[in-house]
Amino acid sequence: MRPRKACLLLLLLALAQLLAAASAGGPEEDSSNKEDALEEEDDDDDDDEEEDDDDLEVKEENGVLVLNDANFDNFVADKDTVLLEFYAPWCGHCKQFAPEYEKIATTLKENDPPIPVAKIDATSESSLASRFDVSGYPTIKILKKGQAVDYEGSRTQEEIVAKVKEISQPNWIPPPEVTLVLTKDNFDEVVNDADIILVEFYAPWCGHCKKLAPEYERAAKELSKRSPPIPLAKVDATAETDLAKRFDVSGYPTLKIFRKGKPFDYNGPREKYGIIDYMIEQSGPPSKQILALKQVQEFLKDGDDVIVIGVFNSESDPAYQKYQDAANNLREDYKLYHTFSTEIAKFLKVSPDKLVVTQPEKFQSKYEPQSHVLNIQGSTEASAIKEHVLKYTLPLVGHRKASNDAKRYSRRPLVVVYYGVDFSFDYRAATQFWRNKVLEVAKDFPEYTFAVADEEDFATEVKDLGLSESGEEVNAAILDEGGRKFAMEPDDFDADALRDFVTAFKKGKLKPVIKSQPVPKNNKGPVKIVVGKTFDSVVMDPKKDVLIEFYAPWCGHCKQLEPVYTSLGKKYKGHKNLVIAKMDATANDITNDRYKVEGFPTIYFAPSGDKKNPVKFEDGNRDLEHLSKFIEEHATKLSRTKEEL
Repeated sequence: MRPRKACLLLLLLALAQLLAAASAGGPEEDSSNKEDALEEEDDDDDDDEEEDDDDLEVKEENGVLVLNDANFDNFVADKDTVLLEFYAPWCGHCKQFAPEYEKIATTLKENDPPIPVAKIDATSESSLASRFDVSGYPTIKILKKGQAVDYEGSRTQEEIVAKVKEISQPNWIPPPEVTLVLTKDNFDEVVNDADIILVEFYAPWCGHCKKLAPEYERAAKELSKRSPPIPLAKVDATAETDLAKRFDVSGYPTLKIFRKGKPFDYNGPREKYGIIDYMIEQSGPPSKQILALKQVQEFLKDGDDVIVIGVFNSESDPAYQKYQDAANNLREDYKLYHTFSTEIAKFLKVSPDKLVVTQPEKFQSKYEPQSHVLNIQGSTEASAIKEHVLKYTLPLVGHRKASNDAKRYSRRPLVVVYYGVDFSFDYRAATQFWRNKVLEVAKDFPEYTFAVADEEDFATEVKDLGLSESGEEVNAAILDEGGRKFAMEPDDFDADALRDFVTAFKKGKLKPVIKSQPVPKNNKGPVKIVVGKTFDSVVMDPKKDVLIEFYAPWCGHCKQLEPVYTSLGKKYKGHKNLVIAKMDATANDITNDRYKVEGFPTIYFAPSGDKKNPVKFEDGNRDLEHLSKFIEEHATKLSRTKEEL
């Protein structure tokens, strides 16, 4: 028995030693692994810190600091004053300015205390360029305690250094805004007293208003220096709701010109120099005085547009004052004249207090009066004078040109005859030969507007009509309401052919010409593809809400929007009464003129049941959140499909 017990004891002892060894080895191994892991984590942290340091590092080129989207805020956070230049690498002015800017950096580095001078590539650092409203190169700004001050002087070392040093002074404060701030308490007093004043109705949250603000203030500064000055003012329409309602403000920003309290629409540019030029022109008299009969005779002989002349006794004549009031409403689109000459009155065969609207000789015909005369009295409304001018602006068959198309030929239906139109001396007879044939038809259809147009000036339009390869010397088309177009079948052109074409249109027997890409065979994606042939069936579907984006394939903003717009389509794909759609507006006709596209991308919401009043997306933030909010605000009925519920 003893030998067995001894063996068993030895076996147990050996097993215990093995277990002890294993137990002892385990913790050492675990500890080693943990240390290795910690070392790896430390290495990762070091790498991250190094990467962060790389992002925040501010490099220097020839004494000028290089800032970007990543390091900008960190760098300027504790700086009192910083000089900034936003440039583009390809910009010639920027390259020319570079040596001067480096000298400026050297000079300001020696200042006590030193003032940092930095540059930002606005083409790559788009976030900063957008934040500081950079629209041209180079743009120079001085940052004072984080607030940007526009530099508007010359790009010389002497002037820039002097301005930076001035702003860097501890007691420097920004000059007060030149733009007047109007409220219900001071509006009437200021506006009624001004010969002319421009007023902006804005909303603090409006992106377009924010973009306009610096340009508006710069224009206000320049116009305030004129003699007499032309004041610019602004009204917070969200706070001054009564004023906004009084002047029919429905969008932001809304700009109006006031003359002694009378409002007129502002239709000018929205950048500094455009505003300045426009307001200077608007501050002049709306009508020019004609002194000599020879001027009138020249208008008739060589003129190219309607001639509007008011005939009066003197400037104190009440009829003259009425005419001036009306002229301020017409000055955007017409050259207006007045005279106190009895010789001119006799030539025009009118007595004083008359408004004469006539056409240059080349547009006159036996089918229409030589002139249209309105008797102006003290009780005549300005609206009646305006209506008279508008009614007789066009001759029976006028000359449609690219320069007058929008202002003169917007009325529909418009019958256009295309050929080599040239009213110069050598070609006038040939031009009038075809125009006379059009006149024979136009006299019988007074409800339509007729015009001749040079085929080269409207080459794109002729091509879209399918007439560029017609082989005919003269072609014709009808441009109808809603953007619809009808082309006359190529044939020998004469008055009878044109008459048959217009008659067929009047009876509804013509089919419209629609520029369109092929209709997509598979159109089940989150964003529905719309082409010219499907615009009416998709966008104008009265039973569905439709969000439609009009884009151009080459447009950078459109490419940037594409993934956001696709996400939007996916988000609302389950809503059976809502369609998210897009259309290449360069390759397809928009067959309804309520959907005007003047830039890309343009987005409209077409509500069900009210397709003639689409709502344009005006917000500058084309992200998922703002687009979704736009849909939710205007959707008439959002409901999910059964599969979604």
